[in-house]
Amino acid sequence: MRCWQVHELGEPIDRLVLDEVDPPEPAPGRLVLDVEAVGLAFPSVLQCRGEYQVKPPLPFSPAAEVVGRVAAVGEGVGGFEVGQRVLSLGGALADRAVVGTGTAVAVPDGVVPEKAAALPTNYGTTWFALHDRARLQPGETLLVTGASGGTGSAAIQLGLAAGARVIAVAGGPEKVAACEALGVDEVVDHRSFHEPGDLVERIRELTGGAGVDVAYDPVGGDMFQQVRRCMAWDGRLLVIGFVAGIPEIATNHVLLKNYSVVGVHWGASLARRPESFAGQMGEVLALAATGAVDPLLHPVYGFDEAARALQDIADRKVVGKVVVAA
Repeated sequence: MRCWQVHELGEPIDRLVLDEVDPPEPAPGRLVLDVEAVGLAFPSVLQCRGEYQVKPPLPFSPAAEVVGRVAAVGEGVGGFEVGQRVLSLGGALADRAVVGTGTAVAVPDGVVPEKAAALPTNYGTTWFALHDRARLQPGETLLVTGASGGTGSAAIQLGLAAGARVIAVAGGPEKVAACEALGVDEVVDHRSFHEPGDLVERIRELTGGAGVDVAYDPVGGDMFQQVRRCMAWDGRLLVIGFVAGIPEIATNHVLLKNYSVVGVHWGASLARRPESFAGQMGEVLALAATGAVDPLLHPVYGFDEAARALQDIADRKVVGKVVVAA
């Protein structure tokens, strides 16, 4: 079968190779899926470079999540049957993938594979961030940076579904339009400002000077420094990622404004509470089945375009979630 693999670390476009490998066998407690769609994310790029905290042994096949029909069921597996459509974390960028049942859930009718593949990492992370870590309440104001990306667009939709007022920060007309199409309450184009403080002033204007109750920041870098200045008293600043670099924290500012800087490590939380995955994905899939959650997708890549798909993520050329169709 076909399988994209990394044999040497480096940029995805240079290091991802399409190999012919033997089909996997169903190990005890695991499922084999006929892959229909594979979700990719920025951590997949970092893994290709050898820069992610989780370093799989070479060769490996990058995949953030996978959706497919059950082809075989391992010994001791209950609750799944051959032919059932399932989504799972991990898997492989291949014709067939082996997944564990602890991070696998059935996909309801009406949720197509490409959309389902956009859910686990982005919406799982975001559900955990907004509900478990920030305790977002109806009527609160949520600020989302990197808002046209996969996690950012998930934060917009889940924030709106939770009854929050959502302010999005994006860069450029195309990304601003993508946020507007998601129904966000306000969207700010950070590229339209000449001074870093201009963004802060605009957020303060939009909140009547009060600031934002919850900030969802997958960008990091200088954006984090601007976001912290937008926090309301008793606010919660969620640290999601560091696309623009790892920032330093001015702890005196945290004290003076009485806000919390909250780490969000969804993957580690699943290692400690694996049973939480089914509950979180159940909530997200229920919203997806009604249309309240409708993942923003970058145009879907064909299987032979997988290396380009990962490189486009690395080069920040994508809007929304990146999915490769098998």
